[in-house]
Amino acid sequence: MKPGGGGEGSSQQPLFSAGALEEQDGASDDLTDSEESIFSGLEDSGSDSVTEEEEEDDYDSGAEEKSEGMLGAGRTAEKEFQSCGKKEGTAADQQGPPLGNEYDEDSSDEEDIRNTVGNIPMEWYQDFPHIGYNLDGKKIFKPIRNKDELDKFLEKMENPDYWRTVQDKMTGVDVKLTDEQVELVNRLQKGQFGDVNFNPYEPAVDFFSSQVMIHPVTNRPADKRSFIPSLIEKEKVSRLVHAIKMGWIKPRKPKEETPSFYDLWAQEDPTSILGRHKMHVPAPKLPLPGHEQSYNPPPEYLPTEEEKLAWEQQEPPERKLNFLPQRYDCLRRVPAYPRFIHERFERCLDLYLCPRQRKMRVNVDPEDLIPRLPKPQDLQPFPTVQSLVYRGHTGPVRCLSVSPSGQWLVSGSDDGAVKFWEVCTGRCLKTLPVQGVVKSVAWNPSPTLCLVAVAVEQSVLLVNPGLGDKLLCGATDQLLDAFVPPEEQRPQPVTWEEAAGEEHSQGVRLLVRHEKPLKQVTWHRKGDYFASVVLDNSHLQVLIHQASKRWSQAPFRKSKGQVQQVLFHPLRPFFFVATQRFVRVYNLLKQELTKKLLTNCKWVSSMAVHPGGDNLICGSYDSKLAWFDLDLSTKPYRVLRHHKAALRAVAFHPHYPLFASGSDDGSVIVCHGMVYNDLLQNPLIVPVKVLKGHARTHNLGVLDVAFHPSQPWLFSAGADATIRLFT
Repeated sequence: MKPGGGGEGSSQQPLFSAGALEEQDGASDDLTDSEESIFSGLEDSGSDSVTEEEEEDDYDSGAEEKSEGMLGAGRTAEKEFQSCGKKEGTAADQQGPPLGNEYDEDSSDEEDIRNTVGNIPMEWYQDFPHIGYNLDGKKIFKPIRNKDELDKFLEKMENPDYWRTVQDKMTGVDVKLTDEQVELVNRLQKGQFGDVNFNPYEPAVDFFSSQVMIHPVTNRPADKRSFIPSLIEKEKVSRLVHAIKMGWIKPRKPKEETPSFYDLWAQEDPTSILGRHKMHVPAPKLPLPGHEQSYNPPPEYLPTEEEKLAWEQQEPPERKLNFLPQRYDCLRRVPAYPRFIHERFERCLDLYLCPRQRKMRVNVDPEDLIPRLPKPQDLQPFPTVQSLVYRGHTGPVRCLSVSPSGQWLVSGSDDGAVKFWEVCTGRCLKTLPVQGVVKSVAWNPSPTLCLVAVAVEQSVLLVNPGLGDKLLCGATDQLLDAFVPPEEQRPQPVTWEEAAGEEHSQGVRLLVRHEKPLKQVTWHRKGDYFASVVLDNSHLQVLIHQASKRWSQAPFRKSKGQVQQVLFHPLRPFFFVATQRFVRVYNLLKQELTKKLLTNCKWVSSMAVHPGGDNLICGSYDSKLAWFDLDLSTKPYRVLRHHKAALRAVAFHPHYPLFASGSDDGSVIVCHGMVYNDLLQNPLIVPVKVLKGHARTHNLGVLDVAFHPSQPWLFSAGADATIRLFT
């Protein structure tokens, strides 16, 4: 604030600038009282009617005259004192010592306080724009400090005195510490004394010497009260005597001396010493003597000669009795027991040498350890009975797939035929002969296309079966025929060919020729892209194809192992690649590895992704089914060992909380797998049904499983050349 202003209309200025501070520090010897008051921000405590111009005039004229007068007088006297010799020193001697600045040696702390708010905690004004009030009751505003982190960093890099600059909470300005202040701070941080000249190890002054003096330290005479009995103590004693006579104060009872020994067998007595030790284990007592130890036992306790002979031939630890019962006519004829001292000695050894400990047994009901699972009847619907059997193949049916509408079914077999079935009637509508074993079939998931991908030997056949809506089939052919080859042919790892002649009449539209035999083909959810897995160990194991542009590419530069199966994520641009031991999750947009799942299986055979996309199941040839929660961990959330043979296929239902697994033991196990929207709640996995019907052929059982897209139905393909529908 400007001096004397302080109103709302007056501009708010910092109490003093950094330049003024440096000037004050540097030239403190030359400043007068008036100048120091101006630089320190001290305001005039007079009336508020003084204007700024008058104050400036006062500063220009009066302060300068005063300072010149004082400093001039001092300097003139000093010069005259130095220039004049002893001959001319009479006048100087008469004037006395030279005049100096009377405030140079003034070390009062009050002169350094630059605002008049008083000695109060500055935290009171932490959330306010001002830091207190002046003597006139006007607010003293804080200086404008709008430095952000970047300005602080630049100041730290450029200002060499940044390390010794601190903020004064009383005024809100930055103060540069002097060398003496920095040294004082360093000494205090090291635990030393603030004063450099202070010696903490000065020799101690021995006030009282070891020699006995004849004169006392103080020669004050003793008080009179040291010779007269105290009246206060006499009154206290009389009160205590009266309380004892009246029986109000009773003397303490003498302690009864308890014996230092205790009864070793007093565990049963709760009032005894050992009865209070709950962890004490009592020594086992000797069994009471029975009828066989009597001197005149009943005849049935006396051993026969054969029993005596058998007893003598046994080892001592194996004998049921360590003595032979004998019969005497009267008690005076009973001889002394020969093993009495030996048995007493063994008993003493047992008492103090044998360790005894208390075992804390927890009575837990085994039923409480089993988690509470809902009843299968409460988890319906799920497939329970076998409804249809599709017969027509002559070899093991390796693969099958259901159309998006759920009306048609396609299957591939080792007999070199691809058959199209009607689901509800079980009738084979079309048979497509191919040259070789059909390894994989996949119906296009797009409801606007009628297209099936078939993996046969080294080729992927894109087949239009011509089933259902004729307009849909015609639109599919138009989409494939609308391809225009680019002007520049790019190199591809495969060859695209158009079917002609008899193949075209049977429904084959495109052939994708690979260099090695195929293992699997799978579609992307949008229906334009599909991926194929080649039986190879190079980086060309996995290929991604685009049907509309007839373009193929290899997404990986090098091989990470033998790939078993690949899948597209149902919602996000993720790509699952399953090798023998691991499942790698790749991000196709970022082109990087997102996760690596540890299956804890010896050989992964198949996998399936939950429709929500956050859970994955893997089947393996070592009879394990691993459930992965992708948001939880890279290790299996649950491992199921329900099958007795290798797992060949696993599948999720698109809408119902169901998943199934087919095994070489000829059975299909259906499980309830509920995934909750609450991320804090773990998935619920309950096995609900074991479906049997396939016969094992050449140690092979169920080779593939697939769910109906809308109904809780399950299709299974077996090595017995049949396809079975469970509803």
